[in-house]
Amino acid sequence: MIDLRLLREDPDRVRASQRARGEDVELVDALLAADERRRSSGVRFDELRSEQKQLGKQVAKAQGEEKAKLLERTRELAAAVKAADGEQDEAAAEAQRLLLQLGNVVHPDVPVGGEEDFTVRETLGEKRDFEAEGFEPRDHLELGSMLGAIDVERGAKVSGSRFYYLTGVGALLELALVNAAMAQATEAGFTPMLTPALVKPASMEGTGFLGQAAQDVYHLEQDDLYLVGTSEVPLAAYHMDEIIEADRLPLRYAGFSPCFRREAGSYGKDTRGIFRVHQFDKVEMFAFVHPEEAEAEHTRLLEWEKQWLTSLELPFQVIDVATGDLGASASRKFDCEAWIPTQGKYRELTSASNCDEFQARRLSVRMRGDGRTRPLATLNGTLCAVPRTIVALLENHQRADGSVRVPEVLRPYLGGREVLEPVAK
Repeated sequence: MIDLRLLREDPDRVRASQRARGEDVELVDALLAADERRRSSGVRFDELRSEQKQLGKQVAKAQGEEKAKLLERTRELAAAVKAADGEQDEAAAEAQRLLLQLGNVVHPDVPVGGEEDFTVRETLGEKRDFEAEGFEPRDHLELGSMLGAIDVERGAKVSGSRFYYLTGVGALLELALVNAAMAQATEAGFTPMLTPALVKPASMEGTGFLGQAAQDVYHLEQDDLYLVGTSEVPLAAYHMDEIIEADRLPLRYAGFSPCFRREAGSYGKDTRGIFRVHQFDKVEMFAFVHPEEAEAEHTRLLEWEKQWLTSLELPFQVIDVATGDLGASASRKFDCEAWIPTQGKYRELTSASNCDEFQARRLSVRMRGDGRTRPLATLNGTLCAVPRTIVALLENHQRADGSVRVPEVLRPYLGGREVLEPVAK
C-alpha cells in the first residue's frame, strides 16, 4: 500500500497515478475522507478519555449533590467514549479497505496508456531469415510433437484445455532450463528457494494479487488457501511481520515453484500449444533492498534477465510497460519479449518489477537502521517461465528437418546434447 503521508501531502500525484492506470480516481477522495474521519474520531476519543480520567478523580473527592451530578456526567462520558471508539474503529476499517484498493504510485517515467503503448528500450539478438535458409519455420507445437516433447491432447484429456505434458526430451529440457537458470541466479548471489504452492489469504493480499488480479487466482475455499500464480507471493511473504537489520540488505532469493493461473479473460488468445496455460513452472528472482536502492536494483534485475536470454541465444526486445498494463503493486515494469518466428512478433518471456515500499507496507516487512524502523523496498523478476521459454527455444533454434539446436548454456544439463532429434513415429 502507499504511504498515507504521500496521500495527504500530494493527493494530486496519487490522482494522476490512478488516472494513468485507468483506475478509479474518486477512490483517492474517498480514502482522504475516510482517513480524516479516522483521525478526527481518534482525536475526539482521546479528548473524551482524558475528560473521563479527570472526572474520575473529581468523583473520588466529591460528596452529596455534586457527586451525583459528576456520576451522571460519568455515565454520559462512558457512552460517548464507547461511541467515539466505535466510530474510530469503523473509520479505520473503511480507510484500510480503501487503501488496499489503491494501486502503487507509478514512476514518472512510465509511458502512459494501455497494453500496446509501451516503449522499446532496446533490441538484442538477430532474427533468423528462414526464407533465405530455404524452409518455412514450424511452430513449437509441431516441433514438440516431432521431438516427442509436448503432448497437449492427453493434457486436455486428463485435465482440460490449457494443460499439457512435457515428455521425453521436453521434460529434460525443462529440467535443463531450471538448473541453468538457478545456476546463473546462484552465481549472481541469489539464495535458491523451493517455495510453497499454497498460501494464506494474508500472503496473497499482501503482495497485491487479490485486487485486479483476483480473477486469475485459484482459491481452495474449504481450506481458505490460494494456489500461487508466481513464487513472488511466498518469497515476498517470507519475511512478513519481520524487522530486518539494514546491514543485512540486500536479501536476494531465487524461487522455483509451480504456478497456477485461471487466465480469465484470455479465452481465444494463444489457445494453440503451451504459450498460455493454467499450470507451469518458473524460476523467479526476488529482492528486499533499501528504498534508496530500488531503482538501481530494478536495473540489475533487468540485466540478469538480459544475460539469461542472451545465453539462450534468443532475439528479444526490452520494453517499458505502459501504466495501464502494470500490476497493482508495480511502480514500473520492464519486460523482455522474445521473437516468436511463426507469430511474427515479440512475446513476453521475462519481466522485472519495482514495487518500492508498496508490498512491504502491506506485509509489514521493515528494516532497522540509523536509529529508526521503516518499510523497505521489494522487487521481483521472472528469470525463466518454462513453457514460454521452450516455445521460443524450439522455434528460434529449429532446423529444416525438425531437429532443434541446443544452446551451449543448456548442453551440460542435457547430457552434452547439441541437438534434439525428431523421434520415430
